[in-house]
Amino acid sequence: MTKKINLFANLKSDFSSGLVVFLVALPLCLGIALASGAPLFSGIISGVVGGIVVGLLSKSHLSVSGPAAGLTAIVLSAISDLGAFDVFLTAVLIAGLIQLALGFLKAGGISNFFPNNVIEGMLAGIGVIIFLKQIPKALGSDVSVGSGLKIFSDVAASFSDIKLGVVIVTAISLSILLIWNKIPVLNAIKLLPAALIAVTVGIFVNEFLFKGTSYEITSKYLVSLPVPKSIEELKAIIILPNLTSIANPAVWIVAMTIAVVASIETLLCIEASDRMDAQKRYTDTNTELKAQGIGNIISALLGGLPMTSVVVRTSANNNAGAKSKMSAIIHGVLLLISVLTIPVLLNKIPFATLAAVLLLIGYKLAKPSIFKHFWEQGKYQFVPFIATFGAVVFLDLLKGVALG
Repeated sequence: MTKKINLFANLKSDFSSGLVVFLVALPLCLGIALASGAPLFSGIISGVVGGIVVGLLSKSHLSVSGPAAGLTAIVLSAISDLGAFDVFLTAVLIAGLIQLALGFLKAGGISNFFPNNVIEGMLAGIGVIIFLKQIPKALGSDVSVGSGLKIFSDVAASFSDIKLGVVIVTAISLSILLIWNKIPVLNAIKLLPAALIAVTVGIFVNEFLFKGTSYEITSKYLVSLPVPKSIEELKAIIILPNLTSIANPAVWIVAMTIAVVASIETLLCIEASDRMDAQKRYTDTNTELKAQGIGNIISALLGGLPMTSVVVRTSANNNAGAKSKMSAIIHGVLLLISVLTIPVLLNKIPFATLAAVLLLIGYKLAKPSIFKHFWEQGKYQFVPFIATFGAVVFLDLLKGVALG
């Protein structure tokens, strides 16, 4: 007989940890949407659905779901290739259905068939893409970074179009992100994550120090979320999937790519979250695939990005003292409240600060120590790793993983 879980048994610790995860997730939801070339509101929708819907359906006690950095390269190229965001949402809807089917087919062990060096090569490639594509935004440049070999010439071109105010905010934000957790007194204040401080300081600098000067960051380089004044206006903002594109073969290729990559990333995160759990509770991976599938279906129907279980948010949740999945649900509710009540404040966030957050995420995914590790493991580990990495950066993610 399955033991019934009391979601309210540890409400005090789960609320405080849910608050911490919300403060970590808010800039990440916006930043990942920005990096994906999607409407910023879609990142918030994915975070809300990942918190509330997946939080309720998942059997994991610690993992937190939402838009993932590991999917940005797929989303960015898919929106461009498919030509419209509503067509892309159809692919996300199908991906959710595929994940749901995988759950019923008991494919929870699928991640065991992918070698670690290929997965790490994929993530390192995604990290480089994220890093390079954020450089223009960190500089205040209007240059759009392409793909393949063109990516480097586009990044170089962005240095000829710099806005000093944007560069200063980027530098301040990066400094905060790098040193905040290294100062013991500040690191002890768990309710103040580095990303939130960077966002707050970025807003303060632009609104109070740069206002009216040549350094002021204009609205073109600030977050732009819709500000609904009624339920009708909120409904009008939501983008629906274009179901007439369901027969398009390109939509199905994107859907299968998202389903496979999102499922692998989720299962790897679930494995990591179970290892973190001090109570040694283990998650049913087949149930998790079903939960993620339903989450992606609902997210697509509301105009949100695809989601996975995310290591950054899960780690923050565990470190903040979460006891149950109520923490993930609370973080989703707080995201929903914030986007409905303080969109005007969110629209003061400089893209430069979000770019700084993403530069750091990109670096962590592709830091030199990862390359060094696989080099030291010998050619049978290094060659598939570097082949996957190179193909992901210069071709696309699916070809990179297939080659690896």
